[in-house]
Amino acid sequence: MLARLPLVVYRLGLGPVLGQRFLVLHHRGRVSGRPRTVCLEVVAHDPVRGTWTVASGFGDRAQWYRNLRHIPQVTIQVGRRRYPVTAYFMSPKESGEAMVQYAVRHPRAARILSRLLSCDLGKGAPDDLRRMGRRIPFVRLDEVPPRHWE
Repeated sequence: MLARLPLVVYRLGLGPVLGQRFLVLHHRGRVSGRPRTVCLEVVAHDPVRGTWTVASGFGDRAQWYRNLRHIPQVTIQVGRRRYPVTAYFMSPKESGEAMVQYAVRHPRAARILSRLLSCDLGKGAPDDLRRMGRRIPFVRLDEVPPRHWE
């Protein structure tokens, strides 16, 4: 119930109160083709390139992740704005680096995540974070068309 609370907030039209920390992923079921929604934490956001990075805490078994593998063209909602995006599935090495950057920005959340995943972060050294990040599938959502390609 608590995990679905941000989605309820969005459905009430109050998405902006969550800031840029969460987004709603609008996707389709890979078998049913029916519309699906899930609220995900934003691991990283690059407004210049028009990208958002999210992670699948339940690994590659998460339904939204499996659906994106089947149909990577989806829509996200951040606050009141919607963006068409295409999913890019990050390599384990890229995922490890994303985890290091996430832990720098959100150290408490990274420690909680490590406990949930039964990972020993030790002192939270970058190598420990990279190792943990390699176990978590990260997905970069690229805006289509991109806003500001340099």
